[in-house]
Amino acid sequence: MDFDFALILVALTFVSGLVWFYDKISLKPKRTEKLNDARAKVEGELPEEVLTEINRESGWVDTGRSMFPVLLVVLVLRSFLVEPFQIPSGSMLPTLKIGDFILVNKFHYGLRLPVLNTKIVSMNDPERGDVIVFKFPEKPTINYIKRVVGLPGDVIRYQGKTLYINGEPQKQTLLAQLPPSNPKQLLMSEDLDGVQHQIYKDVIRPAQNMEWVVPKGHYFMVGDNRDNSNDSRYWGFVSEDLLVGKAFAVWMHWPAFLSVPSFSDVRVIE
Repeated sequence: MDFDFALILVALTFVSGLVWFYDKISLKPKRTEKLNDARAKVEGELPEEVLTEINRESGWVDTGRSMFPVLLVVLVLRSFLVEPFQIPSGSMLPTLKIGDFILVNKFHYGLRLPVLNTKIVSMNDPERGDVIVFKFPEKPTINYIKRVVGLPGDVIRYQGKTLYINGEPQKQTLLAQLPPSNPKQLLMSEDLDGVQHQIYKDVIRPAQNMEWVVPKGHYFMVGDNRDNSNDSRYWGFVSEDLLVGKAFAVWMHWPAFLSVPSFSDVRVIE
């Protein structure tokens, strides 16, 4: 979905924070002053209706003040700790299915400011085999998810549906032919420089024969559904500035709005 939810969340938090601050420094002292004046004019406790009238607030003040702490907590959690995403396409099959809801570690590659995505604290560098959410280089308002296969300085070659890294072919082992009688797709296990994961290869799609050198500060991203993935083979490298976080778990599967969400396939992403 092509909209900047982070920007909307920051804007709502800022506006509700202004309302909360205005109420704290201006409206609340006035209510307290009215309450004290009313108590000075009567003996004993004030009637309930008088207390209600003095403490009455406009709807926008009450809503803004109530929502601010909630929005602030959500903003902090989503910006610096963990953010949920939904998988919209099959480019990462069989690792991630359409409708999988995943959790992304936002601080693994360093803390970044929301919206600006500027890194303020450096931590880990991406490693080969990591599944990463990043901003699409050609349209940064869109988030993509792929697997890191090329690190800065690597020579990546994709030949005969086999991935070569710095001249070394990455071992693939056949797990299944789908369907078995007339296979159109192969389920493979790939050893990506020591990281074991599964990929799909389309029997019908033609093989590629291309080579790239990953520049400094950039990464080469490829989908696990090798013949059905729009990735670095077609639009180039991903700058370190566009990284969002490392995907680490699937917590729910919900393929369609009218379907029933499933929690039977909760798992760690490998």
